[in-house]
Amino acid sequence: MRRFLLVAGLFATALGLLWIGQGTGTVPWPRSSFMVNQLQWAGYGAAMAGFGLVLIWQSNQ
Repeated sequence: MRRFLLVAGLFATALGLLWIGQGTGTVPWPRSSFMVNQLQWAGYGAAMAGFGLVLIWQSNQ
């Protein structure tokens, strides 16, 4: 169970950071993405990254 939580947490954190980058326009990839320069996706990304960090923390308990 610990390994699953760690892997899921790392994936969620990476996905959240990608969403933050796309939402702020820092990572304009792929160019056709509807998430680029949409600040609401930066907020969703922050929530996802926070959730990922909680999963990582739980995997170490």
